[in-house]
Amino acid sequence: MKLRNAAIELEANFLSEMLKGAGLGQSPDGFGGGTGEDQFSSLLRLEQARAMAKAGGIGLAETLYQALKDTSDDP
Repeated sequence: MKLRNAAIELEANFLSEMLKGAGLGQSPDGFGGGTGEDQFSSLLRLEQARAMAKAGGIGLAETLYQALKDTSDDP
C-alpha cells in the first residue's frame, strides 16, 4: 500500500506542476497578490492535483505502481 500511495503522491506533484504551468491558481491583479496568496494558491493546487490523482488522474500512478510492484516487498 505504501508503494501505491507513493505513486499517487508522485502523480499529484506532477499534476500540480502541470496545473501551475497552465496558470491554475494565479490570482488576478485586483487581489494584490503577495507571498501569502502565492503559498495558499500552491497548497490549493496541490490538493486539487491529489484529488485528481486519487480519482485516476492521467494514469501515471497506476503505471508506476505496476512497473515497481514486482520489485517491492510492499503488499
